[in-house]
Amino acid sequence: MEKHWYVVHTYSGYENKVKTNLERRVQSMEMQDKIFRVLVPVEEEVEVKNGKKKTVMRKTFPGYVLVEMIMTDDSWYVVRNTPGVTGFVGSSGAGSKPTPLLPSEVRAILKQMGVEEAKPKVDFGLKEAVRIVEGPFANFVGSIEEIHPDKQKLKVLVSMFGRETPLELDFSQVEKL
Repeated sequence: MEKHWYVVHTYSGYENKVKTNLERRVQSMEMQDKIFRVLVPVEEEVEVKNGKKKTVMRKTFPGYVLVEMIMTDDSWYVVRNTPGVTGFVGSSGAGSKPTPLLPSEVRAILKQMGVEEAKPKVDFGLKEAVRIVEGPFANFVGSIEEIHPDKQKLKVLVSMFGRETPLELDFSQVEKL
């Protein structure tokens, strides 16, 4: 079972309460192996009041909380029955499992919040074929020449204009074929 990020709908203004309640329930119901992180997406915003600048944290998606979890009947039940939660986003009716966010959506939200995604584990091998998923070389396919786990970087050889060109990429910029 894989962990994914899901979007949970809450009563407006209850996002932080839901986060606190859910984190307590995870502890008391011993669900740490199924429910990992609970985030209320926020971004810094500069507000000017009475001629004074003030930085405030504004909720990016009012009424929504992100939950990183492994979706099982138990974990679904714990989240769904947390006070303030009205349901999962992306479930199409009773008994159906909600749709997780795409990794690219999660990366964008976390980056916007200034939260770094947990470092991906090294799951690549030398000479392995990979597709570049972001950046100017998105959709190019190449083979791994070097792996630098300490820096979370790869050197990938990509064929461009009939020549092999080495590119240094982050682990998050490539996917296995």
